[in-house]
Amino acid sequence: MLANLGDWVARTVLNPAVPLFREARYLLAQETGIREPALYNSVLAAIAEGNATRGGIANFVGRKSAELVHPLNVLEDSGLIVRQADPFHGRRSVFQITEPLIAFYEAVMRSTWSQFEQRQAAAVWRRQQAKFSSKLVGPHFESLCRAWAAEVGLEAFGDLPAQVSAGSVTDPGGHRQIEGDVAVLGPGLPGEPRRVLSLGEAKWGDVMDVRHIERLRRARDLLSVKGYDTATTVLTCYSGAGFSEELTKQAAADPRILLVGLDRLYG
Repeated sequence: MLANLGDWVARTVLNPAVPLFREARYLLAQETGIREPALYNSVLAAIAEGNATRGGIANFVGRKSAELVHPLNVLEDSGLIVRQADPFHGRRSVFQITEPLIAFYEAVMRSTWSQFEQRQAAAVWRRQQAKFSSKLVGPHFESLCRAWAAEVGLEAFGDLPAQVSAGSVTDPGGHRQIEGDVAVLGPGLPGEPRRVLSLGEAKWGDVMDVRHIERLRRARDLLSVKGYDTATTVLTCYSGAGFSEELTKQAAADPRILLVGLDRLYG
């Protein structure tokens, strides 16, 4: 089926003769609270391009963060985007487009619209496939992994999750942010440190190896220093392409390492 995906996309989604071609534009136009289509399209394009924080969106759009409060609220109220609070940064949130067709339009179609109207879909799609994979398929896979973690948390992590979201951990030594695609936290109880049930990284097209686990270990240790309870944290790798032999051996020897492939994700 994946081998035929390009032909199907060119015949349907990218074909001006098919109603689906203009559906994303219609969906946005139908939102009565949207008075500046160009601004809202720019905000959605920023998110689709991976600029998911308020600051990142502002830089992409070329506006001050304060100027984006209203359009972000309108898009959120309309159900076109969703806001996720970063569990490890009180004031940091990331935004995600909820409607896949709009995300596809913003990331793949809008900048090359005239070429699609000129019936050059096959050539443009070949050029856009890498972007489709990194900007759309990857983030969608991460969302599926978060949904799986929320559903099977008790079985996989030993407790019912109170929060499942993406989260970033500041690494002062490395002068970087360690991005966690699937952070699973227990409830916050008065007088007790918040339990981190699992820290996970999700890769749709990459074979995951021990480097991914080492990064998760570093994030876990940093959270422990910050006062989180990481005594039983499960380090989880989610992959659509599989795992290296060395990582598989480590997981077999350590119950606090969990590997989740497509067979378990969809099992």
